[in-house]
Amino acid sequence: MPRGIRIACLTAVLTAVICLTAPTAFAEAPASDDPWPGIASDAFPGRTFEDGSSLLALDLPYRAEDAAIVPLTVRTTLPPNDPRRVRAITVVIDENPAPVAGTFRLGENSGVTSISTRIRVNAYTHVHAVAELDDGKLYMVKTYVKASGGCSAPAMKNADAAKANIGQMRLRQLAPPVEASTGRTREAQIMLRHPNNSGLQMDQVTRLYVPAYFVRELKIWQGDDLLMSIEASISISEDPNIRFDYRPNGATTLRVEAVDTEDRVYKGAWPVGAAAANSL
Repeated sequence: MPRGIRIACLTAVLTAVICLTAPTAFAEAPASDDPWPGIASDAFPGRTFEDGSSLLALDLPYRAEDAAIVPLTVRTTLPPNDPRRVRAITVVIDENPAPVAGTFRLGENSGVTSISTRIRVNAYTHVHAVAELDDGKLYMVKTYVKASGGCSAPAMKNADAAKANIGQMRLRQLAPPVEASTGRTREAQIMLRHPNNSGLQMDQVTRLYVPAYFVRELKIWQGDDLLMSIEASISISEDPNIRFDYRPNGATTLRVEAVDTEDRVYKGAWPVGAAAANSL
């Protein structure tokens, strides 16, 4: 398992133990404590950050309507003539028990400049986006979100329904097909049925905590070319949903493969420019 995911999982387990054995621990912590330096040291050991405001944009609602499904969009804004390329984007939710929500690694020729998903937010927090460029430098931006309780919020669906539909995928294509030679982009949305249990949610019948169980990795290909690979944690919402743009390469299919924390593999494939055959 990738190091970032191991950190996220261990953080979630430790938080659950603290919640069960010492419920006053968080209340006693000074409100001024800033978790970002420690998170940055763990997730990016020995690295330094530069101001990313000129090449990275992070959009979230200032006050979220539902802390369990907070919409997030991160966009790269490198000028067209800039020879550098964004290699990866990591999203960090500072006050979450698993702060590293996900790392999005972009294919070399993917043309991906915009990624949207939905996250859980456990407390009022800064959210950081860190872009790694192919020159090895890290660029960071942050924004503040008012939301709380997202990691412990009950599942939106009952357990039986979630289990019956687990692994179902749908592709939504949001822009008309264009020729790869034009340099224009397409936009697509991948939707996957999965409970993405955080490990901090309580079964309302048994009053026991539901074990953590989530999609830890997802890969998207255009033909044989990798568009994006995602290493994810419990901070991604139930039923993971990824919307992105990409540069068409002439391939006729998009493929997806997801792996969860029980090593179950889910796959989907769709013709480009046609309605997805799978439905939710």
